[in-house]
Amino acid sequence: MRIIRYIKDQEKQLAAVTDENRVVDLPYTNFMSLIESARRENKTAFDIVKQFAAECESQPLEGLQLTTPIDAPEVWASGVTYKKSKEARNYEATQGKLDRQTFYDKVYDAERPEIFFKSTAARTVGPNDPVYLRSDSNWQIPEPELGLVIDKEGTVLGYTAGNDMSCRDIEGENPLYLPQAKVWKNSCSIGPSILLKEAVSDPYELSIICRIYRNEEKVFEGEAQVNQLKRTLEELVEYLVLDNTIFDGTVLLTGTCVVPPNEFTLKDHDRIEIEIPGIGVLNNPVIQSKAVQTI
Repeated sequence: MRIIRYIKDQEKQLAAVTDENRVVDLPYTNFMSLIESARRENKTAFDIVKQFAAECESQPLEGLQLTTPIDAPEVWASGVTYKKSKEARNYEATQGKLDRQTFYDKVYDAERPEIFFKSTAARTVGPNDPVYLRSDSNWQIPEPELGLVIDKEGTVLGYTAGNDMSCRDIEGENPLYLPQAKVWKNSCSIGPSILLKEAVSDPYELSIICRIYRNEEKVFEGEAQVNQLKRTLEELVEYLVLDNTIFDGTVLLTGTCVVPPNEFTLKDHDRIEIEIPGIGVLNNPVIQSKAVQTI
């Protein structure tokens, strides 16, 4: 069973999605209010959702206009947590020569993971919203990732899908350019739902699938398992919250394990699908930024 938030009659509501893709409205203003109510009643959020699903009338999921499942005050991200990501970063850093070890090799093997700031609620988009191409980059890709929804203590509350859009040429030119390679308008999307932690027996068994369409023809598809992570999910959260102020509803993206071929770059009007079975499909059209369109 999943938790989503959606737009209905111009009013934001929280709803549960059952395994039959039926929607049940919940009497909460947002995801964290559901969590807080569950804690007051000494229950899990999953217990409450199951009760409402059993007692309330449902409607079809199809046709509802989804938004981000949570207004995450901050989205953070992890880098070089999969071998595939390390290999891609090395390719960028050596201009394709792969003739030496780089700092990406070092961070992959280091005790301390790479954690960086990605987005705020105002910068984060949801299902079917456009993600933008940065105007000063010629090599851009989506980065499909498992997102952890956490509270201020670092407790994992659920899982979502995320797209950590990335400029490979900017990061490859100089690692100090990482913020510009990662953060710009509409460069982060999450959704379409939050899979409650209690509904998942083992998050490492989750699959992450990425498909890219050009003129509605599929030009890339890749798949990987979360169990290919070099680090544990708990380890990534631990370093994020260490001596840091974290807010309820923060999302931590855990790194990418699906990378398009090195010669590939996104183009205007492409469409990206990131699917994590049990969470759903995060669909985003790709739009070239206005800075380039007006030249």
